[in-house]
Amino acid sequence: MTDTDTNSTPERKRGSGVKMVYDLLRDEILDLVLPPGSPIDEVQLAERFKMSRTPIREALVRLAGEGLIDTLPNRSTMVSSIDFLNMHTFFDALVLMYRVTTRLAAQYHRAEDLQVIRAHQADFAAAVAAQDALAMIATNAAFHSAIAEAGRNAYFTGLFNRLLDEGRRILRLYYQSYEDRLPQRFVDEHEDIIAVIAARDSEAADRLATIHAEQIVQQIQKLFARGGKLDITL
Repeated sequence: MTDTDTNSTPERKRGSGVKMVYDLLRDEILDLVLPPGSPIDEVQLAERFKMSRTPIREALVRLAGEGLIDTLPNRSTMVSSIDFLNMHTFFDALVLMYRVTTRLAAQYHRAEDLQVIRAHQADFAAAVAAQDALAMIATNAAFHSAIAEAGRNAYFTGLFNRLLDEGRRILRLYYQSYEDRLPQRFVDEHEDIIAVIAARDSEAADRLATIHAEQIVQQIQKLFARGGKLDITL
């Protein structure tokens, strides 16, 4: 074994450890397993993941760079709060991406794209039937991401996926804002969107995507307007 091999192996292992910690903590934060304001303790994380504090610290630096954790003046670390005051900027971008990706899918999709979209729709319908909020978020994201892929613009797809991913905390609250079962109409709206994409009706695709996205905004706004405490208990 060469000196280069000897030196590179620990680095690969460390990099793998950083990614594992980063991926797991990021999912827990975005899925509200770790609610906003939760303390983050490096020592406890090192014990949990059975590794030194160095890769833990590197993972936390990455999460801080994404605005998911904050380091306070006393050097304690906590999960970042949700920036509700600037939520309108997120919603503006989200609605726009719903519209443009659905419109492009109607123009440029291929037959095999529709098969993928319909498969994700079946998964979403099953999640709604089971009233599984985390599954609904994941399958809804996969459905709309597949539509974006069908539009064949990698820049729009990348931005939309980022918005869907970063919005998981908001969507978790969104699904919890329904006091009863999540309405079947969301499954029906997806079916209508698929139909206009298949028909290559870009104007109808734009219109339905706008309605579909804006009802998310309206529901969250209604949640805030009620003035009640946001329940983020899973």
